[in-house]
Amino acid sequence: MASNQGPVVVVILLVLLSVGVIYTLTQLLRSMLGEEETNSKEGYQDHWLFRLAINQLGYATIFVPGILIYKYVKASKYLERTGANCFSELLRCCFVGQDSGERFLPADSSSVNSSSSSSAARSAKQDALLLLLCVVGLQGSYLTWGLLQEKVMTQKYTNDNGDVGAFKDSQFLVFVNRILAFLLSGIYITFTRQPRHPMPLYKYIYCSFSNIMSSWCQYEALKYVSFPTQVLAKACKVIPVMIMGKIVSHQKYENYEYLTAVTISLGMASFMFGSTEMKGETITTFSGLILLCAYLTFDSFTSNWQSALFSQYKMSSVQMMCGVNLFSCLFTAVSLAQQGSFASSIAFMTQFPKFVVDCTLLSVSSAVGQLFIFYTISVFGPVVFVIIMTVRQGLAILLSCLIYQHPISVVGMLGIAVVFSSLFLRIYCNQRIRALRRRMQNGSTTKV
Repeated sequence: MASNQGPVVVVILLVLLSVGVIYTLTQLLRSMLGEEETNSKEGYQDHWLFRLAINQLGYATIFVPGILIYKYVKASKYLERTGANCFSELLRCCFVGQDSGERFLPADSSSVNSSSSSSAARSAKQDALLLLLCVVGLQGSYLTWGLLQEKVMTQKYTNDNGDVGAFKDSQFLVFVNRILAFLLSGIYITFTRQPRHPMPLYKYIYCSFSNIMSSWCQYEALKYVSFPTQVLAKACKVIPVMIMGKIVSHQKYENYEYLTAVTISLGMASFMFGSTEMKGETITTFSGLILLCAYLTFDSFTSNWQSALFSQYKMSSVQMMCGVNLFSCLFTAVSLAQQGSFASSIAFMTQFPKFVVDCTLLSVSSAVGQLFIFYTISVFGPVVFVIIMTVRQGLAILLSCLIYQHPISVVGMLGIAVVFSSLFLRIYCNQRIRALRRRMQNGSTTKV
């Protein structure tokens, strides 16, 4: 009995020790910098670099115990020596993975066949109505999400007493977005049959970390650059995605992909230099550009890592959504609790009720948007989805300029036109090359 409880005690001690050390380091760092005064209006604790460092210590509260437990389980060969119990099954699920389950569908082509047969049974009118539903759903949810994102991070709130306040905690917004998405995907998985999930859960940690970091950088960047700048930067993420594709998956790209990447970069540069908001704000713009570059890097890694997991383990999109959001909730919740940010965010909510409405709508639009993403890709494929989202980016810039009155010069508008023209050219060339390859394959099979 004592030998069976030994590993449990060791794991608990590893967690308590590592969490205690990291929490102590976090409080020391906050107290050291909190005592120092700066001549600027913004103290160290409000600067994005300080918040980034504190957030990383919070995430380390998950990373470090996980690494220590993994090394202990591997070195002690605990899973090989012990029988089936709740603790060993939990460790096996996290570090080894499961390979069976009654309520799961077999990993074969039955689901693919059923989806293809259902698509063949639909009429052209039904397809058009479904496409319209996807367009309205994606445009409505993400345009709402973008406008609320800009409002929450850049506008000040006023309550009935005349008090004015601005919300600054980007990580709390990331947590609110992820918790609802996790709950929706978890409920869906609970009540529907899914493919087997043999992958160990720890592999979600990498793309979950990059996912919350990309979202955090995205929110923080709005403090330094305009929303149109951020949206156009997102349109340019094909460049870091190609770089990450080379590094992570060793992918090869066509000449037109390199050409459009260059023209997109030139269009973005024209917009940046032609933006009247950025003149005379070199320091602020530099911080914003660093955050945007970090966002693009993390976001491109996320998509490439998820693509690699899909190829290797064949899980469903909703399983991926649930797994990534599970660890995103853990990361952000632990970090917020460690910093005491939950209390300050809830206090802001009670002081400014309008913020509660915006925050709720932000979370709902983000979660609903994710569901529409998965549905659109499964029914109409990734090309239709990319076209819809590219149009959405252009509409987001237009709405932001109209509602929040962002001035854009002629050079800036030319840059926007170059970027979106390059994106549509990229989509067109991609489709043409795929069609040619299909013809060549059909021709070769006919000859045989």
